[in-house]
Amino acid sequence: MRPFVVTIDTEGDDLWSRPHDISTRNAAFARRFQHLCEAFGLRPTWLVNHEMAHSAVFTTFAWEMLGRGTGELGMHLHAWNSPPIVPLTTDDLHHQPFLTEYPDEVMEAKVDQITRLLRGRFGSGVVSHRGGRWAMDTRYARLLARHGYLVDCSVTPHVDWRGTRGAPEGHGGPDYRGFPTAPYRMDLARIDHPGDSPLLEVPMTVRPSRLQHRLPLAYAVPGLRRLAWRHRPPLLWMYPDGRNLHGLRELVRQVRAEPGAHLELVLHSSELMPGGSPQSPDAFAIERLYSDLEALFREVAADFTGMTLAELRAWWWQRHVAPRDRRAAERGPERRMRALAYIPQDRRRAAGAALR
Repeated sequence: MRPFVVTIDTEGDDLWSRPHDISTRNAAFARRFQHLCEAFGLRPTWLVNHEMAHSAVFTTFAWEMLGRGTGELGMHLHAWNSPPIVPLTTDDLHHQPFLTEYPDEVMEAKVDQITRLLRGRFGSGVVSHRGGRWAMDTRYARLLARHGYLVDCSVTPHVDWRGTRGAPEGHGGPDYRGFPTAPYRMDLARIDHPGDSPLLEVPMTVRPSRLQHRLPLAYAVPGLRRLAWRHRPPLLWMYPDGRNLHGLRELVRQVRAEPGAHLELVLHSSELMPGGSPQSPDAFAIERLYSDLEALFREVAADFTGMTLAELRAWWWQRHVAPRDRRAAERGPERRMRALAYIPQDRRRAAGAALR
């Protein structure tokens, strides 16, 4: 069994245009996507931000989905409009700062408030998370663990976001080059390394294309760059846009060849609505996207099993952590007997009590 996780950043309409009045009309288009997932036995994870948590249309849809047990809700935090509102720039709605650019106390207050909001509306099962604009650092990871989150999916391996600006005077986004591509327990002191925290990182499925792997200069030489990009981008994402089905299939083939690798797909809820994003300007673009999604889901279904983020964490924990804990428990009496073997007979009883 190999996991296939469908994640949806569930947020306001066309945030790429950096609106000051954020609408949530795209909530009415969630049901069609949910039904498509269910038709293929997939249980998506809807990662919900502040404005969508207040949408009556989305709340009704979410409770229906949770009642059927066909999906999961998680948290998605857009720092620029998630309370408490503490201005960081002259216009946060325009600049869209990363949460990691705010002071520690503001970060904690924002995580605390949206966690209370989501769990108050949808129950204690909100344990999954993705940072807005893929933001993550050690402070953020510690906050998530402290607030009871069990899964994060903010890491985009091979991608350097430092050139993507939030606050004009800031340092941009995180640099995920060198991060693992497989799920791992985060080290809360160094988030690119496995550790022993309760927080499981499930990285986004991103891989270099075959052309990038075989001929990286094709993307560096000015005369060849345009031709190379026209053939394939240097990085392939499991991110359907209605025009990249060939690249998605290449990515699936790559992941199939990696023993035990997972697939994680991302979409934005507004991309499911005509006019909701730059890549879905009209109904034709939406139908093209759904056509590609059906073809992709049909191909993936042969080798992968649909899971929510929380289900993947439970599955991964059972395979990787529980056996180690059982072995440690079984070795306990054995270590005790080995230690006692080196103690004189008349002192073993007292030593045995101390070793318990």
